[in-house]
Amino acid sequence: MSHEFEKDVQSKRNDFLDGAVGFVVSFGFFATVFIVAVVVEFVGRF
Repeated sequence: MSHEFEKDVQSKRNDFLDGAVGFVVSFGFFATVFIVAVVVEFVGRF
């Protein structure tokens, strides 16, 4: 016995790829924020 949504799925894409893209995007965002903070701190020393 299976549910109706299991028979008629909207997306047949691999969940791993979606998870990997989400991880890379979020990691890139936080890395960018960190790099900007380091640059601001470095410039603030002069």
